[in-house]
Amino acid sequence: MKVATLLLFLLVNFVTASYAEQATIRLLEINGPINPATAVYIRRNLLESDQNKEALVLMEMDTPGGLDSSMRDIVKNIFSSKVPVVVYVFPSGSRAASAGAIISLAADFCAMAPGTAIGAAHPVTIVGKPDTVMQEKILNDMLAYVEGIAVRRGRNSEIMRQMVSKSLSLPAERALQDKIIDFIANDRTDLIRKLNGKTVLRASGSFPLELKDAKIVLHEMTAREKILDVIGDPNIAYLLMMLGFIGLFFDLSTPGVILPGVIGAISLILAFFAFQTLPVNYAGVLLILLALVFFIAEVKIVSHGMLTVGGVLAMILGSLLLFDSPEPYLKVSLSIILTTDFLVTGFAIFVLRKAIAVHRIKPFSGKEGLVGEKGHADSDIMPDGKVLIRGEYWEAWSDNPVSRGEKVIVVSVEGMRVKVEKELGK
Repeated sequence: MKVATLLLFLLVNFVTASYAEQATIRLLEINGPINPATAVYIRRNLLESDQNKEALVLMEMDTPGGLDSSMRDIVKNIFSSKVPVVVYVFPSGSRAASAGAIISLAADFCAMAPGTAIGAAHPVTIVGKPDTVMQEKILNDMLAYVEGIAVRRGRNSEIMRQMVSKSLSLPAERALQDKIIDFIANDRTDLIRKLNGKTVLRASGSFPLELKDAKIVLHEMTAREKILDVIGDPNIAYLLMMLGFIGLFFDLSTPGVILPGVIGAISLILAFFAFQTLPVNYAGVLLILLALVFFIAEVKIVSHGMLTVGGVLAMILGSLLLFDSPEPYLKVSLSIILTTDFLVTGFAIFVLRKAIAVHRIKPFSGKEGLVGEKGHADSDIMPDGKVLIRGEYWEAWSDNPVSRGEKVIVVSVEGMRVKVEKELGK
């Protein structure tokens, strides 16, 4: 009996130890601007981590910043998370700037790799330029927001305020010295070692992190989140818009070809969805639309190329004005603008030339197609008679006598009769 009890005790201890060794750390990688797709990605993983009773959510971050609305959504979810959250600015050379800095400092623990930077969190409006009073309101709101984060996480509130008011940015060593971050870690292993045993505070109480032999599992974005993330890039949104305009232009200039119009409509919908989170200047959109109108009008109006020139200028100016923001990650690359405009203009000119060439082709059917056709007289025409044209017999007349069998050419059509004359040189 004692042996059985001892074996049961050892078995329970073994299972308990095995469970402890299986502590899981959920790893999230955040590379690039903070946008709605990032917020969805983080919210989903925090919920799943809580459901799976995981030990920790680790976010490795390298970001230039992003949208205020997405940042606040992420911070709110971090604060409400039951699972401890750690943000690690990694690898060396990375940064957590602007919105990324505030998210990092809102985590339970914030760590940085050597050679990284954090800060420059001054608020920037992405739509228009607000007046002085509105700018002051936006700044004061952000100052109060980061101060609340500093108090909750026990960080240096004065330095965090300077990050917002003066765009202060700190290297890892200075951030640790000024009590902005909790650790400097060389790699994940070093970070986990320093986190192990640290106390996490929650409303229900405090508990230590037990991360010895924890398993790190990377969770990437889902296909839907990746699509949202991709189309939120200004370069992709711009290309989708241009593809949409090309599809509509092709469909309007050559009616009956359905596929380009369908692709164009889908591309435009995706582009305008992305525009909701980008600093769009709709004067730029209107200029690009005007370019499309000019290209289509060139088919109908003889302008000797002036409409095409106007369309090219409107497209280039509209592309340059499309996104209005001081932040580089919220602008379209100039090389992409020039390359895309060159290709679109070349495509438009090619389509226009083909359309004009088609309009100038002589008709091959109907009454109009008979003019200029050759045949021969099936009877004497003095002045009336019959002719055989393209295998068909026609009533005909001529101003000059034509003998049967002579070759003729059609000069006009009136009703069901054709006027012919002898083919010269025959």
